[in-house]
Amino acid sequence: MKHKMSTQKFEYVYQKYKTLLFHIAFSYVKNREDTEDILQDAFAKWLYHAPEFKSEEHEKRWLIRVTVNLSKKHLKLFWNRNKVTMEELPETLEWNMSRTEINLLDEVMALPDKCRISMYLHYYEGYTCREIANILKCTESAVKMRLQKGRKLLKMNLCEGEQNEIRRLSGNI
Repeated sequence: MKHKMSTQKFEYVYQKYKTLLFHIAFSYVKNREDTEDILQDAFAKWLYHAPEFKSEEHEKRWLIRVTVNLSKKHLKLFWNRNKVTMEELPETLEWNMSRTEINLLDEVMALPDKCRISMYLHYYEGYTCREIANILKCTESAVKMRLQKGRKLLKMNLCEGEQNEIRRLSGNI
């Protein structure tokens, strides 16, 4: 077992990273209860199995990597493969966001897995392509391609939504 840790240290780290890790896990499993289970497991791994960290950034990246791995493992479970509840997204993510920002986040969360996590880490958390590649254990060029594909899909989805809104409004005139 890892050395004893003060309650204050645990509480500090938990409060600091819980929202970030929640959003990452939720982007994979799309279910509040499963996301909370993954967070509990991630912090248990941190408490009992974390290495000595060189910096807070190293600790943050380690927690993100653990959360991604636990989320992927969760999705591989037989009874979780077909579970989708994107309707929970707006009320689940407790952000102070405008309706437009929530709609954009909804569109990002609807992207394919590889694009979604790369887009989220880059645009919402501010990670560089190199940092995302290290976190996701892939090449930097793979991250750039995922971002490019994600932007293209996002643009197509947003343009399609605009066209549908114009058609809906013009039908009411």
